[in-house]
Amino acid sequence: MSFFGIGNMTADLTLSASKIEEIVDDLSREIANRHRSTPNLFVAGIAEGGLGLSLRLAAKMEEEFSREIPTGSLNVSFHRDDIGTNPIPRDCTPTQLPPEVESSTCILVDDVFFSGRTVRAALNELFDQGRPACVELAVLVDRGHRCLPLKPDYVGIELNTEVGQVVEAIVGEVSSEQDRVIVL
Repeated sequence: MSFFGIGNMTADLTLSASKIEEIVDDLSREIANRHRSTPNLFVAGIAEGGLGLSLRLAAKMEEEFSREIPTGSLNVSFHRDDIGTNPIPRDCTPTQLPPEVESSTCILVDDVFFSGRTVRAALNELFDQGRPACVELAVLVDRGHRCLPLKPDYVGIELNTEVGQVVEAIVGEVSSEQDRVIVL
């Protein structure tokens, strides 16, 4: 696991699009190095935050491998443990996974890793669709404060935040000046 550590965040912080592109390059390279010879590999983004990042990682891995990397999306709405206070949005990306989930290796992707509850919900949704041989987690930002015993395999940047701070990541399918991470 690699990461770029930034100390305790007491003030606002913004990461630029160029820094995010550098982090995405590092993440894709690390995943590619580990999975160069993995035959049944696919990348699944957690809707909504992980989708853009997952597509960028898959595209970079396709360049590295000179082969297609199947992608998909996971809608975790029905598996959330806060569904009573956080209702299912009307407009949401549905779960769509490649047909070869069974016995494949899944790189599960999200933008910000916090308590672990969203990843738990994503794992439930993923296993409702089939039984992958292996699941690894890639995140752009790990902000700590885990409530569940989960740990990402690939971390772009690790931030030491306070529980009450807000970490917002905007990462599109392609590199853009709109990409940013903001800590408030």
